[in-house]
Amino acid sequence: MARRTAGDRAGLRLAAPPRYDVIIMGSGIAGSTLGAILAKQGVSVLLLDGGTHPRFAVGESTTLYTLKVFRLLARRYGIPELESLTSTDGIRVDIAPTSGTKRHFGFIRHEEGKEPDPAEFLQFSPPSKALQTGHLFRQDTDAYLFHAAIRYGCDVRQAFPVEDVELTEDHVAVVGKSGERHEGRYLVDASGFRSPIAKELGLRKPPEALKHHSRSLFTHMLGVRPTDACLRVGPEDAPPIPWVEGTMHHLFDRGWFWSIPFNNVPGSKNPLVSVGLTLDERMYPKNHDISPEEEFRGFAARFPAVERLFADARTVRPWVSADRIQYASTKSVGHRWCLLSHAAGFIDPLYSRGLTNTGEVVNSLAWRLLEALAEDDFDEERFRYVDELQQGLIRYNDELVNCSFISFQDHALWNAVYRIWCAAEVPINLRFDRFTERFLDSGDDGVLRAMEEAAHPGLPVPGSAGYKALFDDMVRICEAVDRGERTAADGGAELLKTVVEAPVVLDHLGLRDPECRFVYPMPDDLRRMATWLRHDGPDELRYLTTGVDVHGAPLSAGPEAEKALPH
Repeated sequence: MARRTAGDRAGLRLAAPPRYDVIIMGSGIAGSTLGAILAKQGVSVLLLDGGTHPRFAVGESTTLYTLKVFRLLARRYGIPELESLTSTDGIRVDIAPTSGTKRHFGFIRHEEGKEPDPAEFLQFSPPSKALQTGHLFRQDTDAYLFHAAIRYGCDVRQAFPVEDVELTEDHVAVVGKSGERHEGRYLVDASGFRSPIAKELGLRKPPEALKHHSRSLFTHMLGVRPTDACLRVGPEDAPPIPWVEGTMHHLFDRGWFWSIPFNNVPGSKNPLVSVGLTLDERMYPKNHDISPEEEFRGFAARFPAVERLFADARTVRPWVSADRIQYASTKSVGHRWCLLSHAAGFIDPLYSRGLTNTGEVVNSLAWRLLEALAEDDFDEERFRYVDELQQGLIRYNDELVNCSFISFQDHALWNAVYRIWCAAEVPINLRFDRFTERFLDSGDDGVLRAMEEAAHPGLPVPGSAGYKALFDDMVRICEAVDRGERTAADGGAELLKTVVEAPVVLDHLGLRDPECRFVYPMPDDLRRMATWLRHDGPDELRYLTTGVDVHGAPLSAGPEAEKALPH
């Protein structure tokens, strides 16, 4: 039989694969969201993943800002599936009745062998008229977005571990274990910690570049009791929203447990609760002689209320026990490539920043990449802001979580750090509302590009000099405590005073009152806050009630008071 030549084989199924516009490694929420956006705009996309859907993933708790970013992505790029993530009803109807609700962030501080002090209970409920944060059962939500990306036109390869990447002047390529090779014009790495690009280019920063230290162990469980049933307190110490209806953070010196129920909303058919333990590996080194479950239960037994929480709980999937989980990269963009979100870095699940950061970075990358493809110009400079944003998100989250872990030893210090975190939550959402309102009213995408023009990308309130000063005071005081230069109680007293006196801390939310345990603003509180902000608040935040023009410049007169409230 005559041998076939390469030319003979060209028309058979062994033909060379097509050259894609964009190759995305990683088909989690980040990769699938970006893939859907690009494919909807006519870009040829190959979406690769070393694993398969459905699958377990961490990052289950959303924030109000998360939902607003994904709602904007849905409307900016015409991907309605993203809007399904913005309410518990949307998830239940469009995806599956397997996710939970998140009506608050709950924080309870514990000391070994003691019942928690109800005077130290803290709960923050972000105000919104239209959106409801939730607990995402990621195997369902991720598969839903993955399938959406396919419907919009992405080609996919699951179970395709990438062995090598090629980054050249005129193309990129990925090579699988079998030698299968795919070529493209641009490569996005959304694969997380084991980023092939970071490995190829040696991009990881040394461990000492990050301040925060923690390791983590986590799983899903059946039979986790509601926190409300485990506390020995009277009705006078009950929060406005039951603890079980939010994300619970059980804090102790240099660590915290989480409880994220998927079964806390009517109609849920998911009995599971996500649980985990994150702790400073320097104070609590891993014991390799016991199993993760034994270690978890050993720590829970130190705190009576936490022990009751998990007394009847049964593990339903293998534990993940990770060494130090912090990492960052020297750069996250280059010629024809980008590290996306968790491929660029990660700090800690405290404050549920993961999905929010993902949405922000996708929002900043997508329009730039579409323009680069249209102009066939992938110069690194046009993606510079994406790197600045990701570096800022890592830096400020590193400092915030590090300060939080330092503060867990003393309620006064923790109470102050908590209020500085809270102080950003309403302004950042109002800022986002004002820009997206103008975008939706005008249809001018330049409004959203102007939103990126802030002095401190990645800061919780990126355009606020006053908040930056407050944040820096927090870092200065907490790090002095950490170095042993002052006591936690003394640092807490000074930082609480700083919070009370800071002009950027919004009035009428309870944040200036150290005795206010439960931040749960009612409509009248929000109206008073908006009136104060418009007439007496700091000049730099006045636009949060008056709005912005199509260039992002503050307006002197703005929406009616009701319209200026959080959406």
